[in-house]
Amino acid sequence: MLQAVARVHGGLLRFGIGVSVRRSSSGTHQRGVLSNKVAVVTGSTYGIGFAIARRLAQDGAHVVISSRKQQNVDQAVATLREEGLSVMGTVCHVGKAEDRTKLVNTTLENYGGVDFLVCNAAVNPPVGSTIGASDQVWNKILEVNVKSPALLLGLLLPHMEKRGGGSVVLVSSIAAYSPLVELGAYNVSKTALLGLTKALAVELTLRDIRVNCIAPGVIKTEFSKILHTNETFWTQFKNKHQLKRIGQPEDCAGIVSFLCSPDASYITGENILVAGFSPRL
Repeated sequence: MLQAVARVHGGLLRFGIGVSVRRSSSGTHQRGVLSNKVAVVTGSTYGIGFAIARRLAQDGAHVVISSRKQQNVDQAVATLREEGLSVMGTVCHVGKAEDRTKLVNTTLENYGGVDFLVCNAAVNPPVGSTIGASDQVWNKILEVNVKSPALLLGLLLPHMEKRGGGSVVLVSSIAAYSPLVELGAYNVSKTALLGLTKALAVELTLRDIRVNCIAPGVIKTEFSKILHTNETFWTQFKNKHQLKRIGQPEDCAGIVSFLCSPDASYITGENILVAGFSPRL
């Protein structure tokens, strides 16, 4: 089964129910292209999401980490704080309305606003065909992978506008372009994110909110373990696309930081593949 998977000096660590919080300083000493910006990253306690959270923080942002399990949140926050990065964390199952609201409220209470939203949280309950997926499976995949980014953005949007606009990055998959039989309905959900990116970009451009998307290939994470540990699949996939290595989570992080930065201020509605090859013209 393919399971759902992800600078400040001083400060205070508080542990509450379902949330680990650090009150940050003003951060005026921070340097970096994203200095003093605030980023919310879902599914960010390991894998691609964790690498993105780390890179955004390294580039100067205050980052709110989240995932479904408190212990994973605490571990991720502790690791990044040891690196001198400005992060805090809270438990958030993006498929639950109350958790989305808590994520937004926690961010506002601690940082006063938000500039960037990166939606990485995803789920793929079964491994199997699209036709064989049950009603329950379809609902879960679409709820988490497609609906939750739009609903979470709806909550954050007024606060992003108050800060003069912002950037949203959705995390799709190479499966949106080249569906894998093993991933069934997951392929469909990731294809839907390409359309969601286009729709949101058009709707929000006059509100100074840019919306872009990355589509990772086979990246070495726990989420994709069923693929990259399958010697037959990986050998065939690597040879077919002339890949010299498997992708790493950090390969996705830099492009997300770029899409959030002023350097990407004229880019919106774009889907960028991070796969070591391109299946499109």
